[in-house]
Amino acid sequence: MKEVALQLITYYEEQEKIAKRFVLLRKRNKISQKRMAKISDVSYASIRRFEKTGDISFASFVKLALALRKYDELDNLFKTEWKYESIEDVIKANHSKY
Repeated sequence: MKEVALQLITYYEEQEKIAKRFVLLRKRNKISQKRMAKISDVSYASIRRFEKTGDISFASFVKLALALRKYDELDNLFKTEWKYESIEDVIKANHSKY
């Protein structure tokens, strides 16, 4: 049986929400799109498209986040806290790190 993640929103809706938050943050920091392009090394056209549609490459997304000094948010993007059920789980997790 194939496992499918429960989706309450579409990826497009999530992209749009993130793009809107980016615009608010960029404007709150008084950074124009052209200036953001210079400090992030992401093209002006890509920034405009991202803000309008939410569509952007992951590399460009990371560059924009770093330009806005969102280091912790990026670092925590896919972090999970593991709860171990046994000492064997701890041993396996520690061995897989190396």
